[in-house]
Amino acid sequence: MKVAVAGATGVVGRHVVAVARSRGHEVLELARSLGVDLTTGGGLAERLDGVAAVVDTTSVATQRRAASESFFGSVTRTLLTAEKRARVGHHVVLSIVGIDDVGLGYYQGKQFQEYVVTEGAVPWSILRATQFHEFAEQSLGFMRLGPVSLVPRMPSQPVAASEVAEALVDLVDAGPSGRVPDLGGPERLDLVDLARRVSRARGMGRLVVPLRVPGGAGRAIRSGALFPAEGGPRGRQTFEEWLSAT
Repeated sequence: MKVAVAGATGVVGRHVVAVARSRGHEVLELARSLGVDLTTGGGLAERLDGVAAVVDTTSVATQRRAASESFFGSVTRTLLTAEKRARVGHHVVLSIVGIDDVGLGYYQGKQFQEYVVTEGAVPWSILRATQFHEFAEQSLGFMRLGPVSLVPRMPSQPVAASEVAEALVDLVDAGPSGRVPDLGGPERLDLVDLARRVSRARGMGRLVVPLRVPGGAGRAIRSGALFPAEGGPRGRQTFEEWLSAT
């Protein structure tokens, strides 16, 4: 099967490329660095010939609702329009656990992305996953004051990006499946503690200071809104195993 991966050079996208190829799929990588602008469609249409499924793992670095909705809306509409013209039969989206209950700007953009997909003309699958193990290291750069990193105080259930990729390729193989059960990691942990463990293991020397997320979003996070529903699939690799391996 010919599979296109949007965001192919990202944290999850590169794993999707590797997993799909390991299963014998022909993989087409879509990314700005590879000559495809997914916000405008530049370089996209001519590359989808013969593609059976598109996996969207794109992301944007913003917490502003308007910017997030603009990015995910434009990328999703651009992909779906090109897919319809190319007669692509399956659009697979990676989303995030908890976006309905946590009113953060980035999450609102992901909600809008899901809406555009479900209202579109291309058959679809949506997988929501918890934060990746890599999120702990990323959090050290959110708010930096010299050697100090302000890290949100939040419970987390991190999952390996490689295992999220496996689940996405499972959906490619299964065909359009709608919204599937949430995928989470094997452990419930605290992000501040994870950030400190990463800093020590990497020799980064960051002083991690907990930051309480204010407002309704903070209350939802602290109540466990970012945890997956009971009964869904769970990853295998623990955070400590990932940290040791990387």
